[in-house]
Amino acid sequence: MKAVIMAGGKGTRLQPFTASFPKPLMPLGDMPVLELLLHQLRRAGVDEVYLAVNHLHHLIRAFCGDGSRFGLSINYSLEDSPLGTAGPLGGLLANMGDDFIVTNGDLLTTFDIAALIRTHLDRGSDATICVYERELKIDFGLIEVDSDMNLKGYLEKPMSKHLVSMGLYVLRRDAVAPHVSPGVHLDMPDLLLKLRDSGCKVQCHRQAESFWLDIGRPEDYATAQKMFEEQRELFLPG
Repeated sequence: MKAVIMAGGKGTRLQPFTASFPKPLMPLGDMPVLELLLHQLRRAGVDEVYLAVNHLHHLIRAFCGDGSRFGLSINYSLEDSPLGTAGPLGGLLANMGDDFIVTNGDLLTTFDIAALIRTHLDRGSDATICVYERELKIDFGLIEVDSDMNLKGYLEKPMSKHLVSMGLYVLRRDAVAPHVSPGVHLDMPDLLLKLRDSGCKVQCHRQAESFWLDIGRPEDYATAQKMFEEQRELFLPG
């Protein structure tokens, strides 16, 4: 199995740290999040990785090298200009197998990637989106009114649950091919909707026991550092 890691973003939500440091190399204790991801992919049976890089790409190349110290073969795809979260696939698709993984370079999760691959293949899906349930709380009292501004309802700091994309996918090469082109900007939500609209089988996969954090948010990054220090075995089981 091959994987594409999207590692070209500027990490604007973590500035000023990411002004001189690519977000995939942000540390979790003694290990950058990208290194953790590479170990997890290797454990799931991935043997070849393509890193789509742009921002501070020389630092990522210097750290990862050819991938041999991770038990992987690592190749690089340099974007001359930002291509979005799916655009780099246009220039990489010919190197992929029938099915392949796409992931964000800052993914922090305990998701069982091997189980994800099996589920995708068993279902015969064209695309599988990994999803995670998050609670969203609004820190205000919400007022409901009618057309004449009469009070209809009052919700004090409501909370709702939603499934969100984790930035981890398995895609079928032949399904993706008609929708991507080398050098053309495309974001993953747009690609997935194109697949759906063309009649492809696009499914979601959730593992209730798994954990995921968006480390692009400073508060989540702080939580991630603490969790990795205290429960390292959750992310790197023996």
